[in-house]
Amino acid sequence: MLSAAAEAWPMINRTFAEASNVLGYDLWQLCQKGPAEELNRTMVTQPALLTASVALWRQWFVAGGRKPDFLAGHSLGEYSALVASESLDFIEAVRLVRLRGELMQDAVPAGEGKMAAILGLGDDDVVAACESAAQGEVVSAVNFNAPGQVVIAGSAAAVERAIEACREKGARKAMPLPVSVPSHCALMKGASEELAKALDDVRFNDAVIPVIQNVNAAAETESATLKANLLRQLYSPVLWTDSVRTLVGNGVEVAVECGTGKVLAGLAKRIDRTLAVHSIEDPDSLAKALDAFSQS
Repeated sequence: MLSAAAEAWPMINRTFAEASNVLGYDLWQLCQKGPAEELNRTMVTQPALLTASVALWRQWFVAGGRKPDFLAGHSLGEYSALVASESLDFIEAVRLVRLRGELMQDAVPAGEGKMAAILGLGDDDVVAACESAAQGEVVSAVNFNAPGQVVIAGSAAAVERAIEACREKGARKAMPLPVSVPSHCALMKGASEELAKALDDVRFNDAVIPVIQNVNAAAETESATLKANLLRQLYSPVLWTDSVRTLVGNGVEVAVECGTGKVLAGLAKRIDRTLAVHSIEDPDSLAKALDAFSQS
């Protein structure tokens, strides 16, 4: 992850060094050399993704990128967006996402929770399938990623029933995801209560750039609202489709994805093709994004 970028941009190593000092281990070496089973633990994965996205955000400005009108982050990415908005300090964010990962892992014992991707089925049909499959257990639609792409989460058996219900309704694909915790569902309520205690000690500032938040797909700047919505996010659905539509509705035509891969750029194409998203993770992609913004 970001190996080519690190060779060209000292900012990558500097940002990872900051996070490593907080975490007490070399996060960069772990990302580059593994072992994979350690890196895939959610309390490690979350700080790694946060640090990568913040490093790229910083590099955007080092390279002369201009200040955006809005910020948004998908799930964990909302922490990165809050750092970029200057609402949340990066070091505090590293501590929080490590704790968030630990609490999420502890909330549901291994093997008892599950997530699944449902493709080619309308949002209402996915929600209805989950309701019929619950049978007293937890299963719900938790990531509305794009039209025809929804993720569900909950108790393992209930998710399996929901998968079958979605297939019966005509889903093109309904497949379990290789994740260790069922994020954004009611099973995370206990984790949110513990995270709330930690958030009490964290200073949030008003955002200097509005953040489109996951739980309401609305642009927020007030510190108390940002903080409350971030806590709710742990057990509430990610309204990403609506978030992208909020950006477009506010006149956004060009966006930059600060992170490894092009997942959000791909989702944006499915949601609204008028929004051009440029993913930056190496010098070539950064140059293309800078050029696109200079012409917008």
